[in-house]
Amino acid sequence: MPERPEAESHVPAALAELVVEVTSQSNARHDRVSKPAAYATAGIPLCLLVDRWAPGGPTVTLYDEPKGDVYRVLSAAKFGDPVRLPEPFDLTIDTSEFPVD
Repeated sequence: MPERPEAESHVPAALAELVVEVTSQSNARHDRVSKPAAYATAGIPLCLLVDRWAPGGPTVTLYDEPKGDVYRVLSAAKFGDPVRLPEPFDLTIDTSEFPVD
């Protein structure tokens, strides 16, 4: 099967309902601040930030209602607590298996 050019597999941000950002230790600040701002600017309705390197311990934060380059915090939980995604997903994520080491 021939390889498809990357442009053919591109999905416009306007079609996304949710973006998930997982922080990396070396780039955590960029992952927490710059990337969600870009997703909000693109109008993606939900942003789930999985932050293993958060200063207060590993957390999962769900953002919604993007306005400009800012989201509202819908919910925040520590690893181990469930995270509820609203419609159109309508599901709960079990974070108890997320690595904390």
